[in-house]
Amino acid sequence: MQLVLNLISAFVTGYTILILVRCLLSWFSGPQYGRPMEIIHQLTDPYLNWFRRFSFLRAGAIDFSPIAAIGVLSLVNTIVQMLARFGTIRFGLIGAVLLSILWSVLSFLCGFCAIVVALSLIAYFSGRNLYSPFWNLVESASRPILYRINRLLFRDRMVQYRTSMFIALGLSVGILVLGHFGVGLLSSMLMQLPF
Repeated sequence: MQLVLNLISAFVTGYTILILVRCLLSWFSGPQYGRPMEIIHQLTDPYLNWFRRFSFLRAGAIDFSPIAAIGVLSLVNTIVQMLARFGTIRFGLIGAVLLSILWSVLSFLCGFCAIVVALSLIAYFSGRNLYSPFWNLVESASRPILYRINRLLFRDRMVQYRTSMFIALGLSVGILVLGHFGVGLLSSMLMQLPF
């Protein structure tokens, strides 16, 4: 039984690495990859497409679904390794690992939001040329973030663009700071559960 669990763990680890390779190579697309890239797409896209269905994992042209997909694989790998090592599953430890994975994804998204909104604020106050490719990318990533935060906090009220940027930046940084301490405390409490 332990051999089977170790093989499953090795498969999950290998598949995670394959998804990482696919993500990295997608930044440098071109005909030089040819058939190897097609094979990687055929192996990883069915799994990744399941996560791409969720619109909240996209911000403009940027897709965060691979992060969620890797988080799920990490959780599965932790459970399999726990079974292989201890022969049992401790739900407190699984809860702590799940919380840690969810926090990793959320903190990455909040950090990304904070950076994008900070760059938007820099562009707004410095009068940068927003028609350059870099600022277009920043703008296309910041608009959905600002829209969602405004809808969440203000419903149908209109808010000034500058005000919404400051609120989004403050909210992102606040979640990062409070979440860091709260998740650490909650994880340690979950890991101490006897079951």
